[in-house]
Amino acid sequence: MKTKALLAATAVLALAGAAQAQDLAAGAAAARDRALGDQTAWTVLESLTTEVGPRPVGTPAMDRARDWGVAKLKELGFQNVKVERFTTPTWTRQGIDTAEVISPYPQPLHILALGRSASTPPGGLTGEIALFRSYQQFLNQPESSLRGKIAVVTQVMAKTQDISGYANINAQRSRGAAEAARRGAIGYMMRSLSTDDTRLPHTGGGADGGIPSVALSKPDADLLERMVARGKPVTVRINAQSTTNQASTAYNISGEIPGTTDEVIVLGGHLDSWDPGTGAIDDGAGIAITTAAAKLATAGGGRPRRTIRVVMWGSEEQGGSSAAYAAAHKDELSKIVVVGESDDGPEAVYNAALPKGADAHPAMKAFRLALAPLGIVNDLTPATNGGSDVSAMVRAGAPVVEFRNSVLRYMDLHHSADDTLDKVDPKNLSQNVAVWAAFLHTVAYSDIDFRKLAAAAPADAPDVFSRR
Repeated sequence: MKTKALLAATAVLALAGAAQAQDLAAGAAAARDRALGDQTAWTVLESLTTEVGPRPVGTPAMDRARDWGVAKLKELGFQNVKVERFTTPTWTRQGIDTAEVISPYPQPLHILALGRSASTPPGGLTGEIALFRSYQQFLNQPESSLRGKIAVVTQVMAKTQDISGYANINAQRSRGAAEAARRGAIGYMMRSLSTDDTRLPHTGGGADGGIPSVALSKPDADLLERMVARGKPVTVRINAQSTTNQASTAYNISGEIPGTTDEVIVLGGHLDSWDPGTGAIDDGAGIAITTAAAKLATAGGGRPRRTIRVVMWGSEEQGGSSAAYAAAHKDELSKIVVVGESDDGPEAVYNAALPKGADAHPAMKAFRLALAPLGIVNDLTPATNGGSDVSAMVRAGAPVVEFRNSVLRYMDLHHSADDTLDKVDPKNLSQNVAVWAAFLHTVAYSDIDFRKLAAAAPADAPDVFSRR
């Protein structure tokens, strides 16, 4: 009798589990379809880029962005809207950066100073250049070998669908100025980290090497290569002014769709941007995508089990928001179910990676079913990163999800004057929202425990996709 009762109970549980999985699959599909036909993300992005524009942390524009974020979250019905202040070092461009070839072939160059660059003297910095066509060739130069020169690195960035082309060459920007200063250089110029064919330079965070450091437009990097190839010394003048503040006030802004338990899903994008464009793709799109997805994930489904918290992180480009957020929420880390960030632009998601061990869970099977019509690769290699602003929480043990966008177009635009609303495809924007909304629905309305699933997964689980 006991055996029969156990079998009957097991059958009931199996039926209940199947019914729950069906409900989750239907809910995820409904959230996906709502998102594909919804304009909330576009409306949010248009509002941010029109009413605020570029948002460097430490400037009055970022204060306006803070107020915009609070008002927008309240307007969309989010609860528990809050602003969490922290301090972080900031760098601010002053005026227009200029450069020119003085000799032997005088003509202007198009540049943008990199974040943390030292200012030039008021009249500019003049020097002969030492040009290197690869970053490694530059690093091979011994200390003091570039004394009195302006170092120029013109290595080309590879165009890739994923972020690897950018990641593989990022040190050229993030470390170049410091390495140039170690070798005695008085200034540093580099080919912009971009894949475009325009004469617009791309800025970004650089090293605090104590010397002026600037990004060249791609055509101007080519121009300097051709001049140097003629065998005559090339002299340039750079004029770039900036200020720094070691303790600027920054803001992480959040709003919630409350659940019935004390468990929380944390997602968002970064509200700050660099100054040349209006921060549409980097990362106004991420703000718009995650905000809209949170609303659409719960529309018509009743109150979720888990709270969905959307965060507008306030200092990603110059750093600080990730550590500040993790420190402020360290006591609730065990209650954070999963974290994620949208920060690779609004092009279509092509790859979805889940937390370790989660793929076989009914909730994630329901999510995968919702993804099927969207043409997304189900990457069975676990997510490990998730984005700069969630990295501190991930290091502290929070499970993470990664939805990877194609960056073929993104890397033409980001950190440049071309980062504007007209570059955003509304259809691709909605596809992003659909992915996030389907995922949020399955997690918010289920009891999936990513930590337990990761602990139970084999430590040496094979990578089911070839990385060759």
